[in-house]
Amino acid sequence: MDGRAASQTITDKIPYFLDAGIELTVFSSITGIKDTRFTHRQFLAWGPAAFRFDFRHWIANQYGRGLLYKVVTRAVSILLAPFIALEKLLLGYSSQWSWSMPAYLHGRKLIQNKQVDLVYSTAGAWSAMLAGLWLKKTTGIYWMVEIHDPMVIRSSPEDQGFAKPKNRDARIKQWLEKQICKHADLAWWFTDGAVHYATIRNPNLNTPGNAKGVMIIPGAEPPGAKGEINPAVQPAEQKTEQKTEQKLRPEETHSHAYGSHLVISHFGSLAKDRSISTILNRLPSLFKQYPEARHAIQVHVYGAKIDALTENAIAKLGFADLVIEHGRIEKDPITGKSGRERIAERMQAADVLLLLHGNDEWCAEYIPSKMYEYFWMGRPIWAITHRNPQMNGLLAERNAYISTAGDDAAIDQTLEQIWLDWQQKKLKPLLWKPIGVDQAARQILNLVH
Repeated sequence: MDGRAASQTITDKIPYFLDAGIELTVFSSITGIKDTRFTHRQFLAWGPAAFRFDFRHWIANQYGRGLLYKVVTRAVSILLAPFIALEKLLLGYSSQWSWSMPAYLHGRKLIQNKQVDLVYSTAGAWSAMLAGLWLKKTTGIYWMVEIHDPMVIRSSPEDQGFAKPKNRDARIKQWLEKQICKHADLAWWFTDGAVHYATIRNPNLNTPGNAKGVMIIPGAEPPGAKGEINPAVQPAEQKTEQKTEQKLRPEETHSHAYGSHLVISHFGSLAKDRSISTILNRLPSLFKQYPEARHAIQVHVYGAKIDALTENAIAKLGFADLVIEHGRIEKDPITGKSGRERIAERMQAADVLLLLHGNDEWCAEYIPSKMYEYFWMGRPIWAITHRNPQMNGLLAERNAYISTAGDDAAIDQTLEQIWLDWQQKKLKPLLWKPIGVDQAARQILNLVH
């Protein structure tokens, strides 16, 4: 699915696996584009809520979001409403859980026919993990799991995630984490913090002589890579990295020009815990000290609607002219550029790339995948982070502006520094240290071997 973080994390590894001689059969939902490089089976989820969600995406992909989309999806929603209510009442799980059923049945058939050596469960949705667990338990197949986000959400630094959640969906995710740590042959998370807390809850994950829980940084592909087949993953580490760096080093391919506005751009989802209001509420202090900044700063928002807190801040502070929404950037039918390529162009045009980490406790176990895309862009990064030494270390190594979430004085100080640096046309350059997907694919192949 063009531009979706979870989809990119999965799809970007594919060329490296293919080039290493892996034969792939991929199971996914019907919401994305079907891949033609290997066997790709797309399944509808069987539950009514997931069916409605998948059907909306399928109709949009086939016919766009015009009148037909509105009429048909509304009719389907009305027809499914009582069944969705019943599903929610009886189970209370997130809608995608039922995709695990067709995935399991088709996967078991392939395994019984000796067409599969290994099952690799990866997704933002936990239904892929559940299908993998069922396959492991019923066939004994080698099973490895890639966990994008923590499955157990803690509430404070003191909370280690042992308490039984009140929410039924959270309860099954807690149970599923235990099952993964017990039955998976290999499991990895994307941050040190996530591995740390998973191991505390599940000591059997990493025991002497059997360390099967690890951390792998997912990285990101360079802009314009288009998922082409790359040089051999093994043993050509230096060759692959050298090729992408020579081809896409920003100072060689993109010369930044300072304009009449300081453009701070944010890409990705927004929420109350990850809100543009974090910086909007600090701007009046800057404008009081530097009145000329009021009409020189713009905040551009891509990929999501502004959150409620940002809406309130805009109305309260009179910043309707300051915040510019662009929505989702999709494939351009005229130029043929994908949404991902077009987003990369806008990233490289920004003066500063804004990275909002959030302010919840789970930030200690989470790094936005957008950060690895930013590392390829060569533009200054301003990150507002929360309780994540690993993330701060990666940013500091690359000369980013870093503020602490919830620390108004620190945000004010960084904002002033960015303003003064921009006025002098000396914004802190990002050090060229991108993290590619090739290193993640290499680690996975080495661990399996």
